[in-house]
Amino acid sequence: MVRIRLRRVGAKKQPSYRVVVIDARSPRDGQPIEVIGSFNPRTEPETVGIDEARALYWLSQGAQPSAAVERLLKQQGTLARMERLRKGESIEALLAEAQAALVAAPEGGRKTRPAQQVQAQSVEAVQEPAEGAAATEDAPEGEEV
Repeated sequence: MVRIRLRRVGAKKQPSYRVVVIDARSPRDGQPIEVIGSFNPRTEPETVGIDEARALYWLSQGAQPSAAVERLLKQQGTLARMERLRKGESIEALLAEAQAALVAAPEGGRKTRPAQQVQAQSVEAVQEPAEGAAATEDAPEGEEV
C-alpha cells in the first residue's frame, strides 16, 4: 500500500518535514517514491507547501494519507476537492480553484494579527502619552489634572 506521510528533516530539536509518497512498509526516513511538499511547524503560523496536483494524482491512485497529512490536506481544502473529483468534476477546474484560493489567501495566518490592527494600536499608544502631557501643561501651577 502507498501512503502519503511526513518525513522528518532538520536539525536536532528543530524539526521540519517533507510530505512524501512512500510505500507503507518503508521506515520513516526511507527512500520516497516522490516528494510532494513540505511542512514547518516551527514558524508562526505553520508553513505548509503541498503540490496539490500531485497530491490529487496520488490520492486518485489510492494512496492513503497519514493522520497528520490528512489534517494538512483538510486545511488546504485538497480533500474536499478530491471528493468533487471523484464525483466527476474536471481536474483542471479544481486546480484552477486551488490556485485562486492560494492567491486570495490572506498574508499572515491564523496566529498573526492584521498589519492594520497592529499599526492602529501603535498610533493610539503614541497619541495617549502626548495627550496626557498636554493636559498637564495647560493646567495652572499647583493643580493636578
